[in-house]
Amino acid sequence: MRADRLLSILMLLQARGCMTAQQLAAELEVSDRTIYRDMDALSAAGVPVYAERGPGGGCRLLDSYRTTLTGLTQAEARALFMLSIPAALVDLGLDQELKAALLKLAAALPVSRRADEALVRQRIHLDSVGWAETREPAPHLDTLRQAVWQDRRLVITYRLPFQTEVQRLVEPYGLVAKGTSWHLVCARNRSWRVFRVSRVVDACLSEETFERLPDFDLASFWESWCEQVAENRPFYPVTVRVVPEFIPWLPYYFGESIREEIARAQSEAMGEDHSIVVSLPFETLEDARARLLGFGRAVEVLEPAALRKSLADYASQIARLYEA
Repeated sequence: MRADRLLSILMLLQARGCMTAQQLAAELEVSDRTIYRDMDALSAAGVPVYAERGPGGGCRLLDSYRTTLTGLTQAEARALFMLSIPAALVDLGLDQELKAALLKLAAALPVSRRADEALVRQRIHLDSVGWAETREPAPHLDTLRQAVWQDRRLVITYRLPFQTEVQRLVEPYGLVAKGTSWHLVCARNRSWRVFRVSRVVDACLSEETFERLPDFDLASFWESWCEQVAENRPFYPVTVRVVPEFIPWLPYYFGESIREEIARAQSEAMGEDHSIVVSLPFETLEDARARLLGFGRAVEVLEPAALRKSLADYASQIARLYEA
């Protein structure tokens, strides 16, 4: 709706100070022409918006102009009340600041909207920690945060596999919380690096500052980096025969994407006992062996032969142990 879009433009300009029409259009998923029409509508309604042409120009509000949160819809206010303090902000020591900010936002709402807070909080709770996840230690996170805020070079001692430690001088661009793990995104020798914060053994702020690249976007970089990690992850396919009783459990252990493989196997050929032959994804032989041993006779490895022999060897060792 246009009224919602006009309010969104107002909030964006108030929060960010200055935005080009192209930036506003991308944010609101409309055309540049629509933004220009909306700016005219805001100006006609008495909102002090203006545009500056040329480099560094854009759409602005008068610095003295401020609006309130009375324009929030009921659904938007309820979404606000669903916010909880994520563990990542607790690690950064910003939990009290966020709690205070949420209280101020709630206080700025109309009385009719504030009554929704207790209703929402008693019905929806967001827990960002998975069942099997554990919080990784990050003793130097505060030092890394200071370096990121102040654009200061940083000397870190980083623990590599097999307990090897190396020292690096880096330019810290940002911190990213992935689940319960923190990562430091930085530049070194004109190339990008990502360090797991839990493996930082020591961190020392340098007196030197650095000039950030103006077009660097942390969220875009992280998304691209995660895609590269997924593409380069080791792939160890295993061909198995699955007994019919275990087929419904495959999506539980291997994700919903395995359903296509199951449908293909069932349409092409099934054993006389209604078993199917499918390919299961693993990263390494060791990973496959550890998981498949727990399935017992429900899953039989057909290929590769090395994994089949390794499973037989481990199974015989287990049998001899418990027979004794």
